Amino acid sequence: MSNWRFVISKRWFGYLAVAVVFAVVCVLLSNWQVSRLEEKRLENSRVLDNYEDDPVPLDDVLRSLDAWNDDQEWTPVLLTGTYLEEEQVLVRNRPRNGQPGFEVLTPLQLPDGRVFVVDRGWLPTGSAQDLPDVVPDPPAGDVTVTARLKPGEPALTGRGAAEGQIATVELSQFDERIDAPVYTAAYGLMASETPAPAEDRPLPAFKPELDEGSHLSYALQWIVFGLLGFAFLGYAIREEYRHLNAEDPAEQARAAARERKRVAKRSDADVEDDILDASVR
Repeated sequence: MSNWRFVISKRWFGYLAVAVVFAVVCVLLSNWQVSRLEEKRLENSRVLDNYEDDPVPLDDVLRSLDAWNDDQEWTPVLLTGTYLEEEQVLVRNRPRNGQPGFEVLTPLQLPDGRVFVVDRGWLPTGSAQDLPDVVPDPPAGDVTVTARLKPGEPALTGRGAAEGQIATVELSQFDERIDAPVYTAAYGLMASETPAPAEDRPLPAFKPELDEGSHLSYALQWIVFGLLGFAFLGYAIREEYRHLNAEDPAEQARAAARERKRVAKRSDADVEDDILDASVR
């Protein structure tokens, strides 16, 4: 036992502290990946529960202008009103299949004056690089829209946008510009509109994929990394023990036994390679 006393030192306690801190960090990162997995599963359940439902009147889902519940995401709603084309804006930096582009947000004014923002779809960046080549006009007059609910997005600090564009779907910006009550907690991804526009409408949003991602495997990997930290510490202790006790007869006997096992495991091909290497030298 006295041969192991070197472990009881500030140096090795320091190494142990590093291994413990590393393991704690790995556990925290693993838990973060598990929480990401739970969030993804919850998102998938909302898609399964709501996406294919029959559309219902907007008032049946959103009881007030600032009402929102995460369980309402992807719920199809039915609206009738008139597009406020002059208040239409583009949301910049919206890639689709790796191609840069814009989302087209057009406020829809309901018969009672309230305004609900509709995302009419996606347009690619045009030759000018900061605008689509063409922004199709929305249908004029009364229109009936089916849209799937999405929560508004927060403001992005330090992100600006050109005239007629916004950096994120920050619905409060519409409330500031439009002289009418605006829904500020949710907007809608268009599924259909009647009558159809005279020009091709922007590309509709993709149906979200039901994919849990790699969060579970990442969580397990972080646990393995934490355990490997202690395994490496044990290996380092063992190597130093062998170095410090190289002259000890008992350790020499163990080293000889390990060498015999190593030689016994060598194949004939390994022996032939050693002979060839020796002849070359």
